[in-house]
Amino acid sequence: MRRLRAPRPREAGPGLSEVRGIEIPAREDPIGERRGGGTRAGTGSITDHVPLRARLYRSGPDALPLTVFVHGGGFVFGGLESHDRLCRRLALLAGTAVLAVDYRLAPEHPAPAAVDDVMRALEWVASRPKELGQLLPGTGLAGDSAGGLIAYLAACGLAGTPALPDVLFLAYPNADLSLSLQSVSEKGEGWGLSVQDLAFYIAQWVPDASLLGKFSPVEVARAQPLPVRTLLATAGHDPLRDEGKLLAEELARGGTDVEYRPHPDLVHGFLTLDAVSPAARHAGDSLLAAYGSLLSHTAMLRRDRNAPPDAPNGAT
Repeated sequence: MRRLRAPRPREAGPGLSEVRGIEIPAREDPIGERRGGGTRAGTGSITDHVPLRARLYRSGPDALPLTVFVHGGGFVFGGLESHDRLCRRLALLAGTAVLAVDYRLAPEHPAPAAVDDVMRALEWVASRPKELGQLLPGTGLAGDSAGGLIAYLAACGLAGTPALPDVLFLAYPNADLSLSLQSVSEKGEGWGLSVQDLAFYIAQWVPDASLLGKFSPVEVARAQPLPVRTLLATAGHDPLRDEGKLLAEELARGGTDVEYRPHPDLVHGFLTLDAVSPAARHAGDSLLAAYGSLLSHTAMLRRDRNAPPDAPNGAT
């Protein structure tokens, strides 16, 4: 665990006009207390009363849509530094302000602590605090790998509230914590992400195996439709490939507007491999731009819907 979390040199990301730390204020009423357990019972821990670290990325002062970003790392490592380059690329290529959330990690903070932290961030964002600068209507929620699972569960937890995001972007997400699908055995060794490591990470985040279904998006999707437009990408040489595809199918079956983008020739984590792989860079650029188009379209629809009747072209 110490090795996974140790600082290491990383390729610098593109420059932006603004990159700065943000503190999401402490909550006075922890999620677990307010929701009475709910589908994903909150921790209600004392850490809910501590500010949550985040980092804001903006490409300029003009009004932008906002994306809350949830990093991957197997629930046990990763943070603001590990995905700094990706967040910078996301801000530039998708034309969005980005708020990266430094959620709590396992095993010190098992499930659902990370989900509660992201829900907390989205609820704060919904109030459009001045710290975030000028924003267009609409909010996106993005996550890669374990971050995709956390993002999905956070969106489900906010269904029916003003904090529900408008667009969801899931890149090669963990979606079936039972690790029971065919790609786990086909691609579980030799492709950069081993099934042995996956099982270890999952056990740190959900120590009680009887709860794996409760935190598996494919199972949650069967029971709870999610009315959020979703872009979901998978990689062909990835043990998580089949569960990502299955999640897209379950979402579509439940009525979610899903765009599924498979990348048959790539490996898990390709969004963070742009500095070493031209193929990963090209695929990542295309995927981030596609997400930006979905988000900007949603922002325009929200702006026009909220404009006064006599305001031309949605102006306010």
